[in-house]
Amino acid sequence: MPSMKNAVGDDRRWWAVMPTLPAPAMAGIGQQMEQVGFEGCFSLQIYGAPFVPMAATAATTTTLKVGTGVAIAGTRSPLETAYCAMDVDRISNGRFVLGLGSSIKSCVTGMYGEPHRKSLSHLRETVKVVRYIVANAHIGLDPIEGEYFSADFEEMMITAPPVRDHIPIWIAALQDKMSELALEIGDGLMVHALWSADYTRSKKPFIDAALEKYGRERRDVEINAWPWIAVNADKQKAIDDSRATVAAYSGYKEYEPFFEAIGFGDEARSCQLALGEHGDVSSVVGNVSDDMVEAFVACGPVDEVLERIEPFWEVVDSLCPMTPYRDLTMEQMTEYNAGLYELVATAKARAA
Repeated sequence: MPSMKNAVGDDRRWWAVMPTLPAPAMAGIGQQMEQVGFEGCFSLQIYGAPFVPMAATAATTTTLKVGTGVAIAGTRSPLETAYCAMDVDRISNGRFVLGLGSSIKSCVTGMYGEPHRKSLSHLRETVKVVRYIVANAHIGLDPIEGEYFSADFEEMMITAPPVRDHIPIWIAALQDKMSELALEIGDGLMVHALWSADYTRSKKPFIDAALEKYGRERRDVEINAWPWIAVNADKQKAIDDSRATVAAYSGYKEYEPFFEAIGFGDEARSCQLALGEHGDVSSVVGNVSDDMVEAFVACGPVDEVLERIEPFWEVVDSLCPMTPYRDLTMEQMTEYNAGLYELVATAKARAA
């Protein structure tokens, strides 16, 4: 029997994704998460800033942590990011986690209209500036001259002290360079949904070596994974319902090196579409085999899914399971979300 502990010997922690809905619905979902025993929840940045739904969730819960999963660093000033983080941390009374990511060029430049920046150096600078502002805005800020952000702060008012002068910053990563940056400077590493359980386990030596390189202990960094999970007694139906999501992610040109490295390069290339066509993956969904779906999505009944995701716990401290979402109806997504609650409730009951 597994130990039912996480990678550092603590109780396993579960997070969830909070949809943006009318306030009463979000309040009910947040309170249900608390009852089930979730550690926290994240709001995604698809287009709108993820701080707003997290503030709404914080206002109607008492113990649930709230986080951005993720806030795209290149779509706003580090000053705004810092103050948004302090605002939600204040509203939640110290329950906020700032998840930051770089996203991909077609998103940052093609949709948000922001200039192209070097992802690693920009995110490194953003983390440094955000931490400086959070820790010092209430006592005064010295001018900053950075590669991407410069400000003199001459007209800036002194603001109230933050609830915490160090708000945890978790960095989202898919490939090695960004993962290493998170392990070097982050309070957390949020691994991409494409990190399957087996792939995550294979990265343990890399994680250990990076932490040693930067003189950090394993407990210095929360490692948080986001597995795709499709709970369904009809396993084939779960596989079929997950196929479009895998096709969509494998079709991003920026992700091709990752798929190549894990043996799905040809399949990923067969799913690539022109940028203007990427919103509709129906023409390439047939290029994703059942085996490829199962490489990235844990499909089937609760017991089978729990067995599939068990290897994550050798490496991670917390999991944020997600359902597939592309080309699903609201009814289907509701059913799969209910499956996640059943999964977490079952896992916590076994651990108890």
